[in-house]
Amino acid sequence: MIPQETLRQVVLRQKAGLSLPPGTVPREITDDILTWFDDKRILILTGVRRCGKSTLLKQIMQKKTGWCYVNFEDERLLDFRAEEFERLNEALIGAYGPSRTYFFDEIQNIEKFETFVRRLHEEGKKILITGSNAALLSTELGTRLTGRYKAFSVYPFSFAEFLAFKNVALRKDAFHVTETKVRLLTLFQEYLAQGGLPEYLQNRDKEYVKTIYENILYRDIITRYSIRNEKILRELVNFLTTNSASLFTYNSLKNSLGLANAITVKEYISYLQNAFLFFELLKFSHSVKRQLGSPRKIFLIDNAFHHVCGLNFTPNKGRNLENAVFLELRRRGKEVFYFADKGECDFAVKEGTKITEAIQACYALENDNREREIAGLLDAMDFFKLKTGRIITFEQTEELVRRGRKIGVVPAARWMLEGR
Repeated sequence: MIPQETLRQVVLRQKAGLSLPPGTVPREITDDILTWFDDKRILILTGVRRCGKSTLLKQIMQKKTGWCYVNFEDERLLDFRAEEFERLNEALIGAYGPSRTYFFDEIQNIEKFETFVRRLHEEGKKILITGSNAALLSTELGTRLTGRYKAFSVYPFSFAEFLAFKNVALRKDAFHVTETKVRLLTLFQEYLAQGGLPEYLQNRDKEYVKTIYENILYRDIITRYSIRNEKILRELVNFLTTNSASLFTYNSLKNSLGLANAITVKEYISYLQNAFLFFELLKFSHSVKRQLGSPRKIFLIDNAFHHVCGLNFTPNKGRNLENAVFLELRRRGKEVFYFADKGECDFAVKEGTKITEAIQACYALENDNREREIAGLLDAMDFFKLKTGRIITFEQTEELVRRGRKIGVVPAARWMLEGR
């Protein structure tokens, strides 16, 4: 049991460290979260380690009063148990006074945390918690707090946030002025390679990225799920990191890793998704059976991991672009599939029950890929009866008409800044 004085000191020292450093980038999701503060539900922020969840909490705190805060990743709370929550609450009241709102950072590390959260919720308290593991949050809260929470996904910096980090002011005519267009494309090239992990952009220390990578593997997967064959897991992760934005099947990975069955591969990838390191993209199909039996695509949470931890000798700009487009679609809350029939289309965007948008991501339309990329997009547009489609490139701009359908070719940087 942790001594009461230790709990008091932890709370006070954490309180003293809540100020934001100058130049902190405002996160785009902040206003969306704030609109839910008058709602009674618990607010949950989930995302990969070091994507900026704690800083986001502090930004929200600055706009609110009557709150208290605990970060459960503090090493002094390693032995914290659920039965100590009441004593922790006493320490919080002592440091902050009676609070209407509780901010809990990485509370999912505490077994049976949901019991305390539920009690606070029933007492009328507002609660906002963060977590780096989707399974724990969804399982525990889903069981005990059904219908009582609203979840938000937090990602590394968008390109707009990356520009804010660089102190670059956006102009509406940016892509119509040669000087600013060239500047934006240069910055976007950097964003594609370096990604959007806030602290990495500050320190550019590759060891920092490797440390995050190792913490995810060891703390969020190997330890949490009692993985026995660490070597196989690491080989799988290295393969997926190197081949982001590529098609795979569980059986093909099973064979590459020399495993007896594909169940282990499927389980490991589910753990990696729960830790927000990877995302699977399914093929669009009206048949669930066909969809689940088709190859999948794998995407990384941030291109920094591909850049630093992948086994590529040279950067794959095409895959980096496709990965960045996928992440932007996720940030926008889109439900996405890939389409494959006669040709392939990278993204089919679903709204409600219909596919409303078809998108091809291609670094550059050139003689050897132009017709293939256009044909794949047209196949998807025909299938979904779409009048318009889009090809997102690094810098090309073009308007095409094929088979009576319009295709807009647009630079990725411009597309990512739409509406901002």
